[in-house]
Amino acid sequence: MKFKDGYWRVRPGVRGEYATAAFDVTADARAVRVLAPTRPITRRGNTIDGPVLRVDVSSPMPDVIRVRAVHFAGSVPDAPAFTVHEDPDVPVAIDVDAGEVSLTSGALRVGLRRDAPWDMVFSAGGRELTRSGAKCLGIVHDADDRHFMVEQLHLSAGELVYGLGERFGALVRNGQTVDIWNEDGGTSSEMAYKNIPFYLTNRGYGVFVNHPGRVSFEVGSETVSRVQFSAEGHDLEYLVIHGPTPAEILRRYTALTGRPALPPAWSFGLWLSTSFTTDYDEATVTSFVDGMAERDLPLSVFHFDCFWMRQFRWCDFEWDPDVFPDPAGMLGRLKERGLRICVWINPYIAQASALFEEGAAAGYLLRRPDGRVWQDDHWQAGRALVDFTAPRAREWYAGKLRGLLDMGVDSFKTDFGERIPTDVAWADGSDPERMHNYYSLLYNETVHEVLAGHRGAGEAVLFARAATVGGQRLPVHWGGDCESSFEAMAESLRGGLSLGMAGFGFWSHDIGGFEGLPDPAVFKRWIAFGLLSSHSRLHGSRSYRVPWLFDEESVDVLRSFTRLKARLMPYLYAVAVQATREGMPTMRAMQLEFPGDRGCDYLDAQYMLGPDLLVAPVLSADGEVSYYVPAGAWTRLLDGTPVEGPGWRTERHGFDSLPLLVRPGAVLPTGARSDRPDYDYADGVTLNVYRFADGARRTVTVPTADGGVGAVFEVSRSGDRLRADLVEGTPESWNLLLAGETGAGHVSGGRSETTPAGVRVAADPGTGHIEIVLSPKE
Repeated sequence: MKFKDGYWRVRPGVRGEYATAAFDVTADARAVRVLAPTRPITRRGNTIDGPVLRVDVSSPMPDVIRVRAVHFAGSVPDAPAFTVHEDPDVPVAIDVDAGEVSLTSGALRVGLRRDAPWDMVFSAGGRELTRSGAKCLGIVHDADDRHFMVEQLHLSAGELVYGLGERFGALVRNGQTVDIWNEDGGTSSEMAYKNIPFYLTNRGYGVFVNHPGRVSFEVGSETVSRVQFSAEGHDLEYLVIHGPTPAEILRRYTALTGRPALPPAWSFGLWLSTSFTTDYDEATVTSFVDGMAERDLPLSVFHFDCFWMRQFRWCDFEWDPDVFPDPAGMLGRLKERGLRICVWINPYIAQASALFEEGAAAGYLLRRPDGRVWQDDHWQAGRALVDFTAPRAREWYAGKLRGLLDMGVDSFKTDFGERIPTDVAWADGSDPERMHNYYSLLYNETVHEVLAGHRGAGEAVLFARAATVGGQRLPVHWGGDCESSFEAMAESLRGGLSLGMAGFGFWSHDIGGFEGLPDPAVFKRWIAFGLLSSHSRLHGSRSYRVPWLFDEESVDVLRSFTRLKARLMPYLYAVAVQATREGMPTMRAMQLEFPGDRGCDYLDAQYMLGPDLLVAPVLSADGEVSYYVPAGAWTRLLDGTPVEGPGWRTERHGFDSLPLLVRPGAVLPTGARSDRPDYDYADGVTLNVYRFADGARRTVTVPTADGGVGAVFEVSRSGDRLRADLVEGTPESWNLLLAGETGAGHVSGGRSETTPAGVRVAADPGTGHIEIVLSPKE
């Protein structure tokens, strides 16, 4: 929220009072508390009348410093609150002298000036990261006499800001105004479904504003050299997180707020939907599944969207008997074909649903302050909202889902969760404004816990739209309702990359777009992008998304990229495991992987798929694409040709291709199967070695399809000898390939082979060792 009118003046009716000094200091072994008056104290009389801020400084974990400013402590709501990990034994150093009080945690230090003007400086290794200076931390009243807490943190020259959750505009946030407030607004505006009050900068730190309600960010848009954040109320808490790399910042942020659960391997395959308002019944579903099989298109999940239930009755969790008279039998028939089943749900109960009276009578539905059930006619006539703050309501809702799981359903698309009113009274007394965003977490937690409890933790996967802090623990999320155009494809990608910078490890989108009917060019280009995303779903609004309805080439493109993704699963699932352990997203903005390359700072039309694959989706009908290649000798995955960086390239690609480059020095494990995403990744795995330098060494872990360790290899090069050793696991066969170069070796069932001629290979199947002697021309 902007409070100023330009730099010098404030807006009409606005008045602000700001911390002037850390005047009164108390400290113990773990924290510092200062009283920060909002006017200079030059005599005792100045201590009478006027606000004083209580500012607490502490550290929940190494390299993280928390600042909490409170005005009226008795006016701060207790709930809801984000779960933030606390290390009670984190070592901190506190120094208090006449001029400054400081707290140091790990390499991060904050120093507070004790006399006027207010100055709070965050630094690491003697280098200033950011600071809160004069007229930065304070209280602001607007023209309606609403009370806000506000902070401004300094931006250095050339400092760029990223993050704040799912945002569909430019990836760099500088110059933007962002309100952390979940809205069902599509993908073409400032609104977003997943709002996260966390940003990071290219100066080596991130900031997490620990406030569950609306937080307004002015990122160099009120004062160009500052990030301002404000929230209505009497408290404001934020945590400064030191990196210095973006990856380290994300690791620490997700250690504080939670890391993703590992989705099951089958969920990485192709999902096919009925689409939204299309007409469908079991015959339609069967025809789609048959059509995919007849065209040799691997399919992993079939999704039933809203109208698996009867109109006007969402959600009653009952199959529409007119179109699905034998739902259990139908699901059984689909599962006999190796498919998993997902069905659409939302947290609303329509008035025509049989569950409305049941939920209202038991107190499971959200109520207005006067005790009446809250209702409106948006989305579903007379809809009410399940009150997930009530444990019994959560169990009631969960019980309905268990019946579907018993029938054969494997996953739920948890749609909506953004249209949450504030003129209500929650069962647990939660503050309505703070519950608006937080509701999405309770909703998705309830569903994820049902799946984990019924199917097992390793089998739980959602397809969720709304999220807030902590939502990253409950994958997968998709980008929401987009148009069917190249522009919408680009904005969806920007939203996903931005969300990844908030620790969301797994992300998807509607291949071809949701609204409207994509022309074949858009559909085919989106297929390549969709199958090179963590999760891949064909879904639309008023039209089907089976490829043969577009053209026969669409079938070929879908087959090619679906099978490519399946072969990449030993690599992709290892990246997925990394996301659960370190908080690094599967799809990464270039700046996350190349923070020292200024050519990557603004890139939002390409990404890294894990650490070693660069993907540049084609966003034009004619196939022309421009993209940036960081330094080094890269290799095209699809044809093995070299690409030298750094620099920009402009190319033209057919529908069966796109810029897909392998990083220099990568060892890319690829699988022996292309017909499904879940298989024994280690058996028959090929270690594809790209531009391995003399003296290089790399450990490659090939996971199992449940996230365990299938095999571990050590790959090294010394002079003209490339060597791979199996150090863990017992795959029946595995391969070493000098990708894009001359030479290959193979060990299988106790025999060794060499290709091509003239390359010597020493293979010892008994010890699991392959050594390639490189050809002279290499």
